[in-house]
Amino acid sequence: MAENSLPASTSSSQNGRPNLNQGNGKISRIIFLILLCGGLLFTAINLFNDVEETGATVTSYTPFLLLGVALVIALGFEFVNGFHDTANAVATVIYTHSLSPGVAVVWSGFCNFLGVLLSSGVVAFGIISLLPVELILQAGSGNGFAMVYALLFSAIIWNLGTWYFGLPASSSHTLIGSIIGVGVANALLHGRSGTSGVDWDQAIKVGYALLLSPIVGFICAALLLLAMKAFIRNRQLYEAPKGNQPPPAWIRGLLILTCTGVSFAHGSNDGQKGMGLIMLILVGTMPIAYALNRSLPPDQIPRVAALTQVTEQQLLTLQPAPAAMPAPREVLTEFVRTSQNRPQVLPALGMMLGDIGDQIRRYGAVENIPAQAVTNTRNDMYLASETIKHLQSAKVAMPEEIASNLTAVKKELDAATRFIPMWVKVVVAIALGLGTMVGWRRIVVTVGERIGKTHLTYAQGASAELVAMATIGAADVFGLPVSTTHVLSSGVAGSMAANKSGLQLSTIRNLALAWVLTLPVSVLLSGLLYALFIHL
Repeated sequence: MAENSLPASTSSSQNGRPNLNQGNGKISRIIFLILLCGGLLFTAINLFNDVEETGATVTSYTPFLLLGVALVIALGFEFVNGFHDTANAVATVIYTHSLSPGVAVVWSGFCNFLGVLLSSGVVAFGIISLLPVELILQAGSGNGFAMVYALLFSAIIWNLGTWYFGLPASSSHTLIGSIIGVGVANALLHGRSGTSGVDWDQAIKVGYALLLSPIVGFICAALLLLAMKAFIRNRQLYEAPKGNQPPPAWIRGLLILTCTGVSFAHGSNDGQKGMGLIMLILVGTMPIAYALNRSLPPDQIPRVAALTQVTEQQLLTLQPAPAAMPAPREVLTEFVRTSQNRPQVLPALGMMLGDIGDQIRRYGAVENIPAQAVTNTRNDMYLASETIKHLQSAKVAMPEEIASNLTAVKKELDAATRFIPMWVKVVVAIALGLGTMVGWRRIVVTVGERIGKTHLTYAQGASAELVAMATIGAADVFGLPVSTTHVLSSGVAGSMAANKSGLQLSTIRNLALAWVLTLPVSVLLSGLLYALFIHL
């Protein structure tokens, strides 16, 4: 498929087609290289500074080498995500001549950068919680690295393949499928049922978001366009661009605003997926610096210790420990994996919270926990938090005071284990922003020319992007990953249908095919890669 080919059905609008063949100028290439090298240098400096602040003696640079390779691959995923997904955000402003392609791409990259920096991190850990808990607890082992590499390689391979053919497939969809593939493969390789390898409650929650978001995009964009026609009578808004002239100032401002909003929302939502994977890598390779949040205030430590002690006593009073009970970690890992509540779960949770409280009191502060103990402390905290989440999801009956204390404990444990350093946000933002500036043409052509049979009008572009901006922003608030690609391309299709412009069924078929195939292909690909990597 030629990157800039124009289908015969749109030949009548040839004069309004933007010039997408402008090459990047010398200054743009220099800025790109400066930002790329600066981002890598910034990453290296912060890594060494964080390790140095722990006071640990560096005896080998092998962990740094492993970490560097993993980080480059993770940032490569975000780079591909940038030019694959963000191209959707600039298609409307380019095809309505509101901004030139060069300016639109740079501006979108900058907005992606800001979106990543200001993101909450909730989506990042929502994605991570889909992974098998035993692999998360072994993030620094060979299996942990096999998991991360399988996730990243499968996502990058599928993203590059769909980009090559100009198909706006979803990076979110791909990553979710890759995570499920690793979980299923891990369960099968350990002689268990493949269905036991994934947190299906979380997967279904994420699946609903991915399934409903394109439907919301199509319907809401169509309804918004019809509402605009009913209440805004300005004919210019519903016309295709004439030649290469920009639209009237107020229409142009509206379209630039929607492009800005979609780009920012994309950065805020999609950028977090890379952050979650990078934190998994950092915890596995440099636990002394990243297993626990070293920036917690000192006065928080005694409060957490007291809270865990009280909750331990309450749980053991509510459900005394049986005479012969397996180790608490074994009980809780099995519960999180299967969601089958047994009599040992509550006492095991109480005992683990007691151990966590003892460790906190013993060392007094997070930064005082020795290197050989920090991974175990972090794993205990993470496992206890996941257990509380599963108990709450299962609506296990317990006194209100105990339920309230468990909620408070979970909040404190999450503050210690689910954090993202600012430098991680910065480098992910740079990768996503730079990716936006490269390889955008293929997806832009598909969105701008191959979905509808007529040229995109100003109102169609605005309605599709307003809906995409609102949908992605809402998903970010609720900690759900959604696809910018699916929401925006379906929004364009909805606006075309509402305008009776006609849809190019071949493109819609290809988009639907990519949407249907993304999940099974990424599941299969990541599962096979995981099985291969753990045997290397």
